[in-house]
Amino acid sequence: MAPKIMVVEDEEPLGVLLKYNLEAEGYEVEVIMRGDEAEMRLRESQPDLLVLDWMVPAVSGIELCRRLRMRPETERLPIIMLTARGEESDRVRGLVTGADDYLVKPFSTPELIARVRALLRRARPEVLSSVLKVGDIVLDRETHRVHRGKSEIRLGPTEFRLLEFMMQHPGRVFSRGQLLDNVWGETIYIDERTVDVHVGRLRKAVNLGNMADVIRTIRGAGYAIQEG
Repeated sequence: MAPKIMVVEDEEPLGVLLKYNLEAEGYEVEVIMRGDEAEMRLRESQPDLLVLDWMVPAVSGIELCRRLRMRPETERLPIIMLTARGEESDRVRGLVTGADDYLVKPFSTPELIARVRALLRRARPEVLSSVLKVGDIVLDRETHRVHRGKSEIRLGPTEFRLLEFMMQHPGRVFSRGQLLDNVWGETIYIDERTVDVHVGRLRKAVNLGNMADVIRTIRGAGYAIQEG
């Protein structure tokens, strides 16, 4: 599952350029041109990293950054701030507000890509790692094999993607809608009850014998995979 990057940039040519180059590096990219729309989208689905322009309409990038750092779900979201403001005081303000990194326009695309990779490696190493581990479950992205303890678990493609996504965020509760967006994709229109079916299949597969149930069902909220 490719790392997801949201780009909030109101200069359409730059947004297109960033999307093209980041997708060429293997990332899944969504471009949004307004701060208020980005804020709404982030409540529905959280990317692995946010590239945020300081001067976007409706809600500025600096204000959006401040709001995101106040919410528990996004307080650790990696953020790279883009801006035409090159003064030291502006850079300091951006970093103090909560940005993890800062790039002044004009910048080179290779530099941005290098910073994206470095920030993901530091802040979210699990999205780049070929092997995920939560408790006694080990998922290998390269071989598409899953083990629990010494036993290999056989999963269908959808159950594998579902487990992979949840293992990237152990302990976090995801609604059915969020799982649909992140595992099936926004362009796929299926009933949310389909999620229940696949979670049921996944639970049956990973909970071998008398092993503890690692998948939590939170009534009215969704599902989470337990860390221990």
